[in-house]
Amino acid sequence: MIKRSLGAGVRAACVVGLLAAPALILNPVGADGTQVVAFLALLAGALVFVEYVSAYPSVIDFRGAPPFNRLRFAGAAVCVLLLTQLLVSLKTGQAGPVVTIAAVLAQVLDFPFSPVRLLTLVPYPEDVPVVRLAAALAYALALATVAGFVVVTRYFDWPLNRGNFNVLTNMPLFDPTTGGDVLARMRRDAQFYLSLGFLLPFLLPALMRLAAPLVELLSLSEPQMLIWLVAAWAFIPASMAMRGLALLRVAALIERKRRKAYAQRDEDSLQIA
Repeated sequence: MIKRSLGAGVRAACVVGLLAAPALILNPVGADGTQVVAFLALLAGALVFVEYVSAYPSVIDFRGAPPFNRLRFAGAAVCVLLLTQLLVSLKTGQAGPVVTIAAVLAQVLDFPFSPVRLLTLVPYPEDVPVVRLAAALAYALALATVAGFVVVTRYFDWPLNRGNFNVLTNMPLFDPTTGGDVLARMRRDAQFYLSLGFLLPFLLPALMRLAAPLVELLSLSEPQMLIWLVAAWAFIPASMAMRGLALLRVAALIERKRRKAYAQRDEDSLQIA
């Protein structure tokens, strides 16, 4: 219990620190803005602490199958921190390594009909150069995070690298008793999440453009709004793609176990005969 509480506390502190980092590094956002940021950070930290301190998960998938959630958090954290450093460097006029890397990535990823190009169509023209650099950096980090999970899955035998994998405790939102065969459902859900992971970087800019008159999303000149919108645009689809890959992996393990059980049953039947 003590070990689980300490682990939950460390995770909650990491979440609070990540959410508060842009506001602390950038210029002060004012008393009201500081209160809002502090409230949201503490709320998110409390939710993470409650989720991880409990014996059984209720919302977070693959809690007992690291490094799935660690990769997602690490990728998002690096993205937010690098975007913050990018904006600081651009504001001070210093062409640091983050700006140089973002410029190279923008040259590679900003081509016609690419997600990066589509996101640059959302803001006002004066914001486009900054959004272009931020989008290229965030999208590259999201792709690297998904690629890292593929490597972990293929070469480090995830999720069996920590022993047996329990579907019920690691997938609390998945009910295996409804909807027909478990394998078919998992593969269908995996295809759905992979499709979302691929399409959302293209669809979200269009949705942001349509919603702009209502919620003023075009005002991306505000640094914190730019950081969180670009990070969400890149890592929500990446998270969905990782979930799809994880479901395919779990489905493959279940199918392998079924084949072994069927082979053992056939062998026992032959021995009895």
